[in-house]
Amino acid sequence: MNYTLPSLNYSYDSLEPYFDAMTMKIHHTKHHQAYIDNTNALLLHSDLKNISIEDLISNLSDVNIEKKIELQNNAGGHANHSFFWSILKLNTVLKGALKTSIEHNFGSFEKFKKEFEAVAIKHFGSGWIWLIQDHSKLFVASTINQNSPLMGKEISGMSGIPLLCLDVWEHAYYLKYQNRRIDYVRSFWNVVNWDAVSKRFNCN
Repeated sequence: MNYTLPSLNYSYDSLEPYFDAMTMKIHHTKHHQAYIDNTNALLLHSDLKNISIEDLISNLSDVNIEKKIELQNNAGGHANHSFFWSILKLNTVLKGALKTSIEHNFGSFEKFKKEFEAVAIKHFGSGWIWLIQDHSKLFVASTINQNSPLMGKEISGMSGIPLLCLDVWEHAYYLKYQNRRIDYVRSFWNVVNWDAVSKRFNCN
């Protein structure tokens, strides 16, 4: 199958002033599209058919392909960005079972935010910051490049169900925030779609 660029449920300027329209458009149509194009090219002569991108990155060890690291990076890029777009929206509120679980696991929502921000700031280079569910436990972790918790401990150093993610590659924020990653990370809380995150939590 050929993977395609997912449509967004919002306009490029709908996350202003926190995520600017120009970055969103370039990020979606250029960077994400490149990961898709590269993934499709790498799989052109493979026997993989009708497998979701999540299933593909979850079973990389079973994929028989010469350029597996390239596939890991590009398929991971497609999966991670698709997930990222799905958890963005202005003006939603954390509530219900997810709020209770975050407070139980981290002590409070503010303590969770501080830990998430600290991991994001300390992460060296490009990668992703995650809120991950492992049964009743929630924890924050980062992955390098385009790795995902779905790839498992052998590849990403962790396992679990990702509930929330933040892209800390410079292309995600440099036009607006330049080298001020902390400002970008803190602005993220204004555009988290807690309804979408809660739906993922409640499905597990």
